[in-house]
Amino acid sequence: MKRPWSGQVEKEEEDQVPQHDPNNPLCPGNTRANGEVNPDYNNTFVFENDFPALQPNAPDPGYNQHPLFQSKAARGVWWRCCLNNPRPDHEDLKAEDILTCSPDTSKVMCFHPWSDVTLPLMTLPDIIKVIDKWAELMVDLGSTYPWVQIFENKGAMMGCSNPHPHCQVWASNFLPNEATLSDRCQREYLKTHGEPLLLQYAKMEAEKQERVVVQNADWLAVVPYWATWPFQTLLLPRRHVQRLTNLTAQEREGLASIMKRLLTKYDNLFQISFPYSMGWHGAPTGPYLKEDQFHWQLHAHYYPPLLRSAGVRKFMVGYEMLAQEQRDLTPEQAAERLRNLPEEHYKTIETAGEFGGETPLALPRHTSTKPLTLPHL
Repeated sequence: MKRPWSGQVEKEEEDQVPQHDPNNPLCPGNTRANGEVNPDYNNTFVFENDFPALQPNAPDPGYNQHPLFQSKAARGVWWRCCLNNPRPDHEDLKAEDILTCSPDTSKVMCFHPWSDVTLPLMTLPDIIKVIDKWAELMVDLGSTYPWVQIFENKGAMMGCSNPHPHCQVWASNFLPNEATLSDRCQREYLKTHGEPLLLQYAKMEAEKQERVVVQNADWLAVVPYWATWPFQTLLLPRRHVQRLTNLTAQEREGLASIMKRLLTKYDNLFQISFPYSMGWHGAPTGPYLKEDQFHWQLHAHYYPPLLRSAGVRKFMVGYEMLAQEQRDLTPEQAAERLRNLPEEHYKTIETAGEFGGETPLALPRHTSTKPLTLPHL
């Protein structure tokens, strides 16, 4: 972190996003690429995605006898979710209907009608609506598909093509690589140690406190011991929960609160709308609903790319691509930086000089404390 930097500096993202952009296809009342006009929605809005990545009827690539050239069709549906009530004409859509419908049967769900409202700026009741919708999607799609991946790419730096607040949901007929690795590691840990890996890990982090960023009665967010991205965090329930659908009303309220607190700290770190990729991992669904998944523990990953400032990101290149990831600061240092930030969003702080006009201080580079084995979660 003290090394002089003359490398690439990212252009800081536009902080003044308009509340309504007449040219944004996700805004209320606007026309989308397929010619359909959005209603003047004021809650979560669901509609068919115009550019689906997963198709329910993807063609079979055919059989190849050579072991180096094996492939199978990846089938599923792709939903994009924007933060606020589903369209009435799609409320009753079931997973079994998705399997038999046309290739364009994938959905977009808007979190909120305003483009300038991100999760940390939303009210707790609005965030709870998002969580409830995530759980509904898990029930609907998970009744058939083995894996339902909920994820959010926030910010142009993370490949987000639209500033309107939204997430995506991909449902597939197979377990992706990360899900397969996570399943295997958690299964092996339970067999060896007699307790779910992440349940035990959460208890130990709660005792130590050195890597905890925020916590409440039902949740804690930590910079994990194995973190490789500078301000990477892991969101964990305190009790044994396998899927989002298993969360109680109290746990959903607690989740909304801890998400708002964590994401506010992210934004306050460099006083920008903090970019990241995040996603939920829980026990597989579909045919796995009938199997024992006791080894699984629900959790969410946050992977933000920024390192030194709003314009300097971490690059996973060279040694990190070819040998092993390296840490730019320890997880304890990262957790302390985040933990000490205000929980009131910088956009709502009226007192001048709250942050002293300074960006976070440079921290020494550490590469020697990385765990030899990283759990795939």
